[in-house]
Amino acid sequence: MSTLAQLNVGDSVKEIQLEPVSRIDLIKYAGASGDFNPIHTIDEEAKKAGLPGIIAHGMWTMGNLAKLFTPYFEEGFVKNYSIRFKGMVFLNDVITLKATLKEAVDNKLRFQVQAVNQNGNEVLKGEVLFNQY
Repeated sequence: MSTLAQLNVGDSVKEIQLEPVSRIDLIKYAGASGDFNPIHTIDEEAKKAGLPGIIAHGMWTMGNLAKLFTPYFEEGFVKNYSIRFKGMVFLNDVITLKATLKEAVDNKLRFQVQAVNQNGNEVLKGEVLFNQY
């Protein structure tokens, strides 16, 4: 589908598969966000915290969800996110982002969104409210 206006309830936008999570991605995100918690960048610190290795910032995963709606920036904007973190994202995980239209009322489109890892495990789920112009 070329526009969100053409979607029917139950339709999905094109899924996006991210590149494998890299240490440099997380270092860059730490700098951009100001979240320098070492569990996101230093193996030894993550292990001291009881983790098997460094984990991605939850907000890194959530922020990537916006990529699902980038192709539609001329049609409107993401007005609201409501997200629940369901699992950790580790180095080299391959995350797939998904959005399905749940409700369309006037110019407001409510999408069910999720991010799943390469094993099909949900790492994030929630809703995005998209306002059409």
